[in-house]
Formats: sequence, structure tokens, C-alpha cells
Amino acid sequence: MSDSNSATHSSAAYGSTVGIQAETVHNSNVYFVHPDASPQEKYRVGVRLLEDGIPSRAREMITDAIAHGYHNAEVRFHWVLAMLSARTYHDLSVEEVQRLRHASGLVRAYAEDEWKEALRVTFDLLAALGTASGATGPVLKQLQDLPSRQHDAILRHLDLMLTGGLKDDLWAETLERAGAERFGNDRVGRVWAYFEPSPIGARAVLPHLSTDAAAAARAALPLRLVLFVVSIGALGALAWIAHPAQAVFESLVALGAGRTAARYGVQWWGRDPRSDYTVGPGSPQPHGPTPAEGGFTKSVHSKFDHYFSVRTPHGFASEAWLAYTAEVRSGLAAEIADLYRESRINVDRVTWLIRYLAEESRNRHNNGTLFDRHPQDRTPARTKVLTVAALVVLGAVALSAFGTAVSGAAQPRPLWAFLALLGAAWSGHAAAQLWLESRRERHRVAREAREYQEELAARQQAYQRWKAFLDETRPSEREMETWLTCDRTSFVDEALRHHRLTWRDLITHTILVAPAPSYRRARVRGGPWRYSHYVIRLFLFTRDGIREISSELKFVDSTRRNEERSNYRFDALSSVQVTENADVGYDLELVLTNGPARKIRVKDADAHQLAPDESAREISEISLSAAGFTHTFRLLEGIAADGKDWIERHNPDDLTPFQVAG
Repeated sequence: MSDSNSATHSSAAYGSTVGIQAETVHNSNVYFVHPDASPQEKYRVGVRLLEDGIPSRAREMITDAIAHGYHNAEVRFHWVLAMLSARTYHDLSVEEVQRLRHASGLVRAYAEDEWKEALRVTFDLLAALGTASGATGPVLKQLQDLPSRQHDAILRHLDLMLTGGLKDDLWAETLERAGAERFGNDRVGRVWAYFEPSPIGARAVLPHLSTDAAAAARAALPLRLVLFVVSIGALGALAWIAHPAQAVFESLVALGAGRTAARYGVQWWGRDPRSDYTVGPGSPQPHGPTPAEGGFTKSVHSKFDHYFSVRTPHGFASEAWLAYTAEVRSGLAAEIADLYRESRINVDRVTWLIRYLAEESRNRHNNGTLFDRHPQDRTPARTKVLTVAALVVLGAVALSAFGTAVSGAAQPRPLWAFLALLGAAWSGHAAAQLWLESRRERHRVAREAREYQEELAARQQAYQRWKAFLDETRPSEREMETWLTCDRTSFVDEALRHHRLTWRDLITHTILVAPAPSYRRARVRGGPWRYSHYVIRLFLFTRDGIREISSELKFVDSTRRNEERSNYRFDALSSVQVTENADVGYDLELVLTNGPARKIRVKDADAHQLAPDESAREISEISLSAAGFTHTFRLLEGIAADGKDWIERHNPDDLTPFQVAG
């Protein structure tokens, strides 16, 4: 055996920055227990915690349920598993061993069923620890005869408890089960959804309220209308005095032309002038903040560039489509950055909307409406022709009425007729402008309100589709824990075969899972952090020393790389320390006598990702326990303190047998 001080690197070189790509806390109540919850409810949550790899909290919940009078063989079985899960026999305190011995004496009082039998087998396995391999045959036969639910639970949670020949006899079965479950339930196709952040709700640009100019136009309109009525009335009266019949004819024609001009003119000019033109590549567009203004805005623009480049219409290369839609893309990116910037969110939470808008732009191009702002509001040519014709007729009638009023008249009448015509023309034009401006503003507000509702409804549907797809695809905590357990089992098996070791050759072992140098991480409320990339570190303790093997694990497809190994004697490990920093996380420091201190990042900080009802200390302890830190630190600390004497105290062959109460 060789000593080495170039042991495996930590999950990231100490002092370097661990690249967190994204982190998410799923808003789930699977672990929430109301203070007034019934013992049955506390037991149910405790079992879920146990199945999801959080035995420390499971012990608390199930113990509390038992203390409040809820106990039977099933409850006691899960309590025993919670006591033993992720622990060795040496991890149990004297008090805990006594409590287990007391519980073993309660078995005979329970009704005969599969849970009672599973409970009896569990205690028999504890009693068989340290016995010769040949003497374990009967209890192994009892284990094999259990229903699969109880059988699999015992193998999983007593993984560290079972050692030596007993573990050797069960290892082939454990490997077979891990191989069957390692890629089960479409792991490769679903793991990504666990790390996908919860999408933020849909938003759209709110319609702008009426402007001060529109309010001023409405206020000035009555005065212009009064002046117009007085002027047109005076002109009509002068024409009536000169030629009544002709004045009546001219009045009827003016009324018809005026009505036509008003009716069709409103359809043409009484709307937002933006409704009547289209935009295309190179057309001016409203611009919001530029990408250089901030990280969020820059990220939004980058996301739009990415999704427009992969959501291209048929016949467009990515570069050509990006150039063709530069103005549209810039306008949409500015809109989304402005809508969501104040929420202080990561851009990944709004990626669903960016992807939807990229797809919608592609579909609009296919429909020929990408650059049409308001195609449904475009004025027909017939309306324009009728409006112009009516205005021409109205002007001609006004001149005719002026001529009628001044024909054969005495001297001051032409002057009054001219002033009436001038007043009618000026006040009529001013009143029409003010009226049309007011109508345009009302039309704009109504149009923007309609578009807002339509756009918001479409985005809400896209949000609901994406959220439902995520909820359906996202793996459960039990699935995530099962896959990780299978990965650990496979890793241990490869290490044993590489070193040509059997379980009889080991005193014990421990596995530490930590975040890799770059990862995405997520968890449910009250649960441990889970990572898209891990560093798995295995310590095999033999009588000759410690073998340490580490490897990076890509969790989505269970592929490993960068495996490293090192060996050192027990007396080479001089000290083990833990460095805790609220802003950084936990580091485990191993100090070897013949080399520099090695710091292993165990967990990154998480205080800024806590829900209001969560305790930073509790979440930290849960994550550390799930990572295997508690057990690993206890073992390494004991070895650093005792050296080779540690072997004598932890020799599985000299284990004090567990005494089942009679």
C-alpha cells in the first residue's frame, strides 16, 4: 500500500468560485406539518421524509407520533428504520441502543401481519451483526421471504449498518436492485425538470391612460362647436334671405355631405394613426433599456437571441432570421425587461415567456402578420374615397351658399357672409380636429385594453401549459433519492472491484456527496439541496488504511468522469476540521502528516434561498445529513484522534451483539 498526499481534489479548488448556474426552491408542502396535526399525519410525513432520504427529521416525526399514542407494527417498523438509516452500529448512542432493545420487546404484542414480521427480521439482522457468515443463513432466508416493500426498505436503510459477511451475502441482490432502478421512470428525460425554476406568472404591457392633450381637446371642443353653429347658422340665414329655395337645397346637400364625411371620417381619422401603417425590417420601433444597462436586461436580450436563433421559420438560417427580426426582437426584449425587472428574479424564471414569444413571432411570420401592428384596423380604400368626396361636396356647398348669400345684396351683407364663411371654416376645422383627437384617444385606449386582454390571456395559457408540463415531468423527492442511491451503489461496486476488496475486507465505509464545480441546484421546502452535478467521494476503511476514491457525477444521465484515487495510513490523518461560513458554506479540512491540508467543499451557503417559515440551521443540517457529511466527519474525526487504535474499537468481528428483548 502506498501513501499519497495528492489525494483527490475537492469539489472545487479551495478558494475558487463555485459556478452556480441556477438555484430553485420548489413551493411544495410535502414536508409541512401543522402544529395541531394528528399523530397519524405526523407519521405519514415522517415516512415520506424517510423515503426521501431525510432520516434525521423522520426520526423526530415518527417518535412524536408514537409519543402521542399512535403505534403499531407498521409505525414501529418505520421508526426502527429511521433510527438505523445512514448510520453504523457505532453511531448509535447507549440510550438509542436501549430504546431499540425496548422496542424489540414490543414486537410480540403486535398483531400478526407483514409489518410485524418485517420488524422481527430487522431486529434479527441487528442481532446477527458480528456473527460468522454461516450463522446468518436463517435470518437471510427470513429477509428473502418478506414482501418486496419491506424487503427493499430494509436493504436500503440498513446499508451502512450491515457489514462483513452479512453484507457480502446481500450485495449481489443490492446491485441487482440498483441496476434495475438506476434509470427507471425515465430518469434521463425528466431530471432536468427538477432543476428548472418555477416560472413567474404572465404579464403584458398595460394600456396607457388618456393624456393631458386629450383632456384639453375635450375641454376646448364645446367652444369651437358653438362658434361653428353660430357661423353656419348666420351663413344659412343670409342665403335664406337672398334665395330661400336655393338655400334649402344647399342646406340639404350640406347635411348629407356632412353626415357622410363625419361617418366615414371617424373611421379613417378617428383612430390611433399608428393603426394604419405596418412595420418591417429597419422600421422605427419603440426601444426600452439597452442590454448594457444591467445584468437582467442583458440576460433577457441574450435569451431572445438564443430562442430566435433556434425557433426559425422554414427556409431561414439562424443568422438570417436574427437579422430579419432585429427590430422586433429588440422591442420584445425591452418589453420583457421592463415588465419583470422590478421583481428581482433570475432570467430563467421568465424563459418560458421568451420562448413563447419567439415561437409566436415565427408563427406570425408564417401567417404573414409579423410586421403588421394592427391589421384588423386598417382603413378600407372605399372609406377614404367616400370621406374625401363628401368633404369636396361640403366645401363646394359652402362656397355655393356664400354665393347665394351675396347675390344681389346691399353693401354690408357680403361682409357678414364672408365673416360667417370664414368663421364656419375655421371653427369647423378646429372642432373636427378636437373631436377626432378625442375619438382617437378613446379608440387608442379601447384598442390597447383589448390587445392587453388578448395578449395577457394568450400568455397566461402559455404559462399554464408550461407549468403543467413541469409539474407532470418533475421527479418526486423519492425518485431523486432513489436514483442517487443507485449511483452511489454502482460507484461503491466499481471501487470494490478495482481494489479487489470484498465487504469482509472492510471495517466500514462512508460516502460523501458534494456539489461539483459548476451546477444547478434545487430543493423542495424543508428538503435538502440536490445538484445537477456532484462529486462523489468514497472512503473505504480497511485494516491497512484508508482508500479514498472520488469522481464527478453528471446526475441527469449518471455518467462519471475525472476519477481520482489515493491511499493513506490511519496514522497519516492527523486532524479533521470543519469550516462553516454563512456566506460560503461548509468545508471539510483533512490534514495529513505528509502533505498540505485539503479542503473539500461539502455544501454551499443557502441562507438567501430560505422560505419565510424555514430555519437556516435546520435546512443546513438536513442538507449535510443527506450529503453523508455527519457520518463521514464522525468517522474521520475518530481516526484522526485514535489512529490505529480506532480499528480495535470498530472491528466488525468484535461487535457487541445486539440483544433482542425476550
